[in-house]
Amino acid sequence: MSSTALSVNLNKIALIRNSREGNYPDVVKHGQICLAAGADGLTVHPRPDQRHIRPHDVYALSELTRNHAGIEFNIEGNPFAEPLGSYPGFIKLVTDTLPDQCTLVPDSNDQLTSDHGFDLHKSGKQLAPIIQQLQDLGVRVSLFMDPNPEQIELAKNLGANRIELYTGPFAAAYPNDERDAVFQRYFDAAVFAQNIGIGLNAGHDLNLDNLEYFRQVPGLLEVSIGHALTVDALHMGLTNAVHAYKDLCQKTVAQK
Repeated sequence: MSSTALSVNLNKIALIRNSREGNYPDVVKHGQICLAAGADGLTVHPRPDQRHIRPHDVYALSELTRNHAGIEFNIEGNPFAEPLGSYPGFIKLVTDTLPDQCTLVPDSNDQLTSDHGFDLHKSGKQLAPIIQQLQDLGVRVSLFMDPNPEQIELAKNLGANRIELYTGPFAAAYPNDERDAVFQRYFDAAVFAQNIGIGLNAGHDLNLDNLEYFRQVPGLLEVSIGHALTVDALHMGLTNAVHAYKDLCQKTVAQK
């Protein structure tokens, strides 16, 4: 199996910074460390409440990644998030910075974290012009989705370039007896995505214990990992943590 790109989500670094005044830890410097350690890209998920990544981080990290050939910048978030205070709105952040990829996520302001994919029966019509707008600007568009073939086909019909499978349920089941049954849903969804020609990313609660197993899904182009990698960095160091995840992303894994 070919390698999978590793995009490091910097939200938790920003969350630590925001617990004090000032710019410590510096999110951009930590992004530089991740890139120097071999990360293939950086991910941010700005929210209107600015609980972690703030607008100035998005602009600064966009500049950082532009100065590194072959590195991708991924902005994820709710496309319907409107301006709030100094938050200029999600789509403005994206159109101002023109990331390589924009991952659209159906999270609400009061969610602790993203916890489900789009229901495109409900939101497809609203998403269609946004997808087209971003693609016209040269931005690859990915939709955050559950492992549901019917919904994945709707994503393809809307013109999305990729989907990002929400892997929270897989991670929760991984230590338990239902692991294989839950994983099979993701495997089948990945096969379906591959058959209809839509690219496949994945993310949420993937870690050093479960990532190698999950990489058995076919056609996995990219994983976005932040929370677990940041926790591992507390005892391994950030550079070593990125190395460990990158090794798993490059490791040859036998397909099911």
